Amino acid sequence: MSEILLDVKNLCKYYPVSGGTLHAVDDVSFHINKGETLGLVGESGCGKSTIGRTVLRLIPHTSGEVHYKGENILTCSPARLRSLRRQIQIIFQDPYSCLDPRKTIGQIISEPLVINRLAGKKELNAKVLDLMSKGGVSRKLYNAYPHELDGGRRQRVGIIRALAMNPEFIVCDEPVSSLDVSIQAQILNLLQEMQENMGLTYLFISHDLSVVRHISNRIIVMYLGKIVEICRSRELFANPVHPYTRALLSAVPIAKYNYNRREQILLKGDVPSPVNPRPGCRFANRCWMAKEICHQETPELKNVGTDHQAACHFVG
Repeated sequence: MSEILLDVKNLCKYYPVSGGTLHAVDDVSFHINKGETLGLVGESGCGKSTIGRTVLRLIPHTSGEVHYKGENILTCSPARLRSLRRQIQIIFQDPYSCLDPRKTIGQIISEPLVINRLAGKKELNAKVLDLMSKGGVSRKLYNAYPHELDGGRRQRVGIIRALAMNPEFIVCDEPVSSLDVSIQAQILNLLQEMQENMGLTYLFISHDLSVVRHISNRIIVMYLGKIVEICRSRELFANPVHPYTRALLSAVPIAKYNYNRREQILLKGDVPSPVNPRPGCRFANRCWMAKEICHQETPELKNVGTDHQAACHFVG
């Protein structure tokens, strides 16, 4: 049986807004096994990045628990949290805004090592150069500034900075969404190589299903702050059961001469507001399978197969 590294239970993140409360993440539960990559997908605004940042306690939660190796991150002391920061890191989406433009690449990578006192002055430069070499960044760029690098190299620097602490768990918050396709492949290969060499565990957040399929062991599909389906990557693409998942996959571009094409599903209706959501399924007003019960009762995640769960009244 696989060891659970991160266990999220009933996580909620609400924001007070004019007119009510915005439910960004609403009663979300999942786990990540040690050494695996868990993909998290859904359309913009569904709460993917909020989950990633709340799990790392970069933003405060409303309720729920996040257990890392059995310890609740959300209630631990500031001193303990600082110690845990060495084991849990994040790779941000924008490879430019997340890097300090006033610091050189060498200073950016060395900063976490200096703050956590993990390297002395004599060994610091050697440590940084070694990390740059492993991350595929030329040593000649040690004294360069972020604006002198292209997007791919800047993202590599962001990855190297996250790896500098020798962590076990990394949240990858859409790390390739702003890059060209050829550069995306390089970054994904780098992440997989680092995972194999260092035994890393990833929560990989993305809206690109093709990317998530390539890198993930299991995939979570979200819609308006709720999880609608969880299963292994191959199973999701071979046998999607939730109506939203089926519609999402039908929108993935397929080669013209590929005869295994799915019927395209065109959704009707507007996306409901996440402010003061009504009871029932969040997807009900856009779902072609919806009945009266869908507008009255919120469906719970239930088993629909081996390691396959979905939140729909009419599956399973």
